[in-house]
Amino acid sequence: MGSIQAFMHVARLGSMKAAADTLALSSPALTRRIQTLEQFVGTPLFHRQHKGLQLTLQGTAFLADISPHLDALAIAVDRISEPVKVMRLRIAVPSLFAAQRLMPALPSLHRTVPDLQIDVDTGADGLARLNDGVDAAIAITDKIDDRLYSRLVEKGRVVPLGPKHLGDGEQPIRTPHDLQRHSVLLHRAMPQAFDVWRKRAGVPDLKPRSLNYCDAGQLILDAAAEGLGIAFMFESHLLHSTGERLAQILPNSADSPYSYWFACETAALRRRPVRIFHDWFFQQFPPHKGSLRNVLE
Repeated sequence: MGSIQAFMHVARLGSMKAAADTLALSSPALTRRIQTLEQFVGTPLFHRQHKGLQLTLQGTAFLADISPHLDALAIAVDRISEPVKVMRLRIAVPSLFAAQRLMPALPSLHRTVPDLQIDVDTGADGLARLNDGVDAAIAITDKIDDRLYSRLVEKGRVVPLGPKHLGDGEQPIRTPHDLQRHSVLLHRAMPQAFDVWRKRAGVPDLKPRSLNYCDAGQLILDAAAEGLGIAFMFESHLLHSTGERLAQILPNSADSPYSYWFACETAALRRRPVRIFHDWFFQQFPPHKGSLRNVLE
């Protein structure tokens, strides 16, 4: 159990030193525990590099597999040894991600950990409010502060979205040049989405009728469905949309400079509510390969 505990702390806290301090162990003692575990499971769990450690693919999978069970065990011990304490977590999340994905999934977390109370904050600038009332954030951004713990949730592809009928009628949209007759709808968190799309589509100088910005992703999708403009959003925003009027109106897509990230202060992972939510979240929404940052530097 000591070796598994050592592995969990190194993986979650981001460094051997931080894990050793938390466990009140010397660095050599912590290293021996990690090596004992690797010998037992028969595979390396970390890559040893000049700047520190990085989880191997096996290590990443092992962390995802054991985290929920160890947290459940810790919760069970707390319940039997002392009165139940309500844990509270404030998570900042874009309103569209919250509506399409987080809120439908949260009941499974509540059933597993009923003592964890989640405050969902859909206000702006969630990353900027970490440690200022916000414990962790899911953000759509093109960069993350290197001082934060961050883990990629989704790398998006930008697609043009509009009402299904735009492919028919008197002036159908059949090519990128047809967009000159329409307004473009953009999220303020993704201001370059249309630029990267038109470059990828081979029409870098294409000028739409107008560019319109909005802070709420759901409002952008609703406006596009009503024919008020062409929204340049992620493919996943269409995939998880419950409306039937919205469609990808052209086959062209482009890698987005923006991605969804989970982020928090590194020290926040020492708090059980943050750890529980983090591990549950990435079970529900598995990250892309190679998405772990600042975990083992």
